[in-house]
Amino acid sequence: MSKRVFLIVLDSMGIGEMPDANEWNDEGSNTLATIRKHEAFNCPNLERLGLFAIDGVGGNTVTPIGAYARMFEASKGKDTTIGHWEIAGVYSPKAFPTYPNGFPEKILSEFTKRTGREILCNMPYSGTDVIRDYGEEHLKTGKLIVYTSADSVFQIAAHEDIVSIEELYKYCEIAREMLQGEHGVGRVIARPFNDVYPFKRTPRRHDYSLLPPEKTMPSVLKANGFETISVGKIFDIFAGQGFTESNPTVSNNDGMDKTLAIMDRDFSGLCFTNLVDFDMVYGHRNDIEGYAKAMTEFDVRLGEVLEKLRDNDLLIITADHGCDPQTPSTDHSREYTPMLAYGKNVNAVNLGIRDSFADIGKTVVEWLGVEDNDLFGESFLKEITND
Repeated sequence: MSKRVFLIVLDSMGIGEMPDANEWNDEGSNTLATIRKHEAFNCPNLERLGLFAIDGVGGNTVTPIGAYARMFEASKGKDTTIGHWEIAGVYSPKAFPTYPNGFPEKILSEFTKRTGREILCNMPYSGTDVIRDYGEEHLKTGKLIVYTSADSVFQIAAHEDIVSIEELYKYCEIAREMLQGEHGVGRVIARPFNDVYPFKRTPRRHDYSLLPPEKTMPSVLKANGFETISVGKIFDIFAGQGFTESNPTVSNNDGMDKTLAIMDRDFSGLCFTNLVDFDMVYGHRNDIEGYAKAMTEFDVRLGEVLEKLRDNDLLIITADHGCDPQTPSTDHSREYTPMLAYGKNVNAVNLGIRDSFADIGKTVVEWLGVEDNDLFGESFLKEITND
């Protein structure tokens, strides 16, 4: 019987500050602890898998049925790209460049020259605030709204009536081609919006990531003949490298719908899902209630996943960084992440604190029978199975 892995990333669901959080101004961050206190939070399925039994979390009231661990990020960063790359077996010893004072003039002048459009803003900004504050000037002038955040991103916002989606994507491709080496930001992001003041962002966002610097879990699996299926922005995070199929999504529920549909298919390999609403819609907007409700909604869908798992399936749930909605910052936080593993052949065991997110990728490839690989990380396969 074919073996399958379903790897779900709860984007930004950190579980407490890392030892070096002070270097990132993230002291005291704990995304899970913040949302767990809200009355809208109710996650019995995650509790069954062992979420609250993880070292340092506390409060599990039932005996876990899955394996669970507290994951340390070995790489330097708290970025979506670096986090996902590490999950997939890539160690990043240097953080991507960030631009707290905006991008250098030489970058912007070259960008204007190549696109034929001038720019507005060039500052770190909230995505919803930036279109509110610069949207009307953009409508009058056609200038592109370029902004960044505490993360390594070059974001381009444009109204769909002024700049077509095809044009906006082309401008992002130009920026991605420019931003390499010293200025190699983790992602260039298209941020289309529409409607009238204060405007609304549309779901046609598109991320343009750097190519992973070395082979990854999906590229190893693809090279060994396995299907590698992306759900959500996973395909973009890896610049498409290593994937046989992409399934874009517009929401967490859409991502779960697509994941559950894939579970009904016969295939051998990996389904890698990112649920971005936790981060984009709630974490970055400091919406504690919304985050808590979204986790509760996910927990219900998780029950559907558990019912569909086949005998040779492995389910892993994790995160890529934190984004504590209670802190003054609206940006990512340098946090440990959870790891929950479950399957009919998986032992319920506390895996303690792991040295790297990469232990997940190493385990996934070995679960699928690819043992001769040199991905970063240490597999915990033997600790969760009797093989």
